[in-house]
Amino acid sequence: MLDFHFNPTRGMLDNLLKRNSENDDAIRESVHEIMEDVRERGDAALYDYALRFDSSELSSLFVSEDELCQAESLISPVLKSAIDTAAANIRAFHEAQLPHGECVETMDGVTCSRIIRPISKPGLYVPGGSAPLFSTVLMLAIPASVAGCEDIMLATPAKNGVISPAILYAARKAGVERILKVGGAQAIAAFAYGTESVEKRNKIFGPGNRYVSFAKMEASRTVSIDMLAGPSEVMVLSDKDSNPLFIATDLLSQAEHGPDSQAIMVFIGSKEDAERKRDAVVRDVKRLLESLPRSEFMRKSLEHSRILAFSTEDDAIYAVNEYAPEHLIINTSEPERLLEKVECAGSVFLGPYSPESAGDYASGTNHTLPTSGFAKSSSGVSVDSFIKKITVQRLSREGAIGISQTVMEMAEAESLYAHREAMRVRTC
Repeated sequence: MLDFHFNPTRGMLDNLLKRNSENDDAIRESVHEIMEDVRERGDAALYDYALRFDSSELSSLFVSEDELCQAESLISPVLKSAIDTAAANIRAFHEAQLPHGECVETMDGVTCSRIIRPISKPGLYVPGGSAPLFSTVLMLAIPASVAGCEDIMLATPAKNGVISPAILYAARKAGVERILKVGGAQAIAAFAYGTESVEKRNKIFGPGNRYVSFAKMEASRTVSIDMLAGPSEVMVLSDKDSNPLFIATDLLSQAEHGPDSQAIMVFIGSKEDAERKRDAVVRDVKRLLESLPRSEFMRKSLEHSRILAFSTEDDAIYAVNEYAPEHLIINTSEPERLLEKVECAGSVFLGPYSPESAGDYASGTNHTLPTSGFAKSSSGVSVDSFIKKITVQRLSREGAIGISQTVMEMAEAESLYAHREAMRVRTC
């Protein structure tokens, strides 16, 4: 549990920073079969898979208006208030992201601009396995609503025909009315290909298990997706002043996501300080594991989690940027200074009082983030994920004359003579 390594070489880091992986050939084949079945049989396949995988003998593929209305009365006032607060914070942060198109005159008579348009018909996937993730409803549906998307559809599995009322309440709070009672690869297939009842979506969003991830990968040949999300992960950057209990709870809250999640603690300081901090953190982890209900998941996750310690700040930051964590907690004496050196992370949590759970639920940032090192090149879900930016240009006759020689010379050099002619006939 939480293997300890002090000053590993950069060559060693390649192995120490590897994500947990499994042979997924069987899953990939199963996903392909499910998706082809949905493509061919449509609604009938969705009904069959709901019964087979979720014990749901559905009379309708969609949540009824009565079910949506009843959801509010089925959750406690305390939870309702928590969802309301989280929704308000998430909406405030995402409304601040709304972009405005640019307009530039690049030369006399030549104007270039961009216009912003929402993506219509997005498909939002929300897992509903061991822990129905109503928070993900807020994280996907609110930015979609803020962006101005029309015909938002959400899919989540109904267990024994029932969807968690918290998911339904969050959906209504976020402005979603169409909820498909289907989960797994079959839901992604319905979004990607369409069925008699499900109109094909223009982009698919949302996290899920390996089946969902492989389904999104296959769907990406047909429709846009937000990202390929693997198992969740956290990296906690710490020093001798960090509270070991805070670190322990951050590692465990990540491990709680599932047995394939990964939690890595990175320590900056001397070997003696690192060993003391390791001992304190491991002691708190073991103590907390005895009382937490999902300890079976957490123990399996901690088997491929670890503690890395570095005597220099530069080596520690190298490890952070090389791993590119989905979640990065900087729990050190000078977190803002270290943040300046961070180049690759999905979402960053600064200081001792900023646990990952704040961002997972209610601070306002989005928790749908790049995993598996994709934070080196991509960002988490935001309002930008739900919009298109269309370039526009307008040339006056004078502008066309002014740019014509440049265009014609370049077109001729590329042997594209129709391009040259299109410019010439306007300016001769």
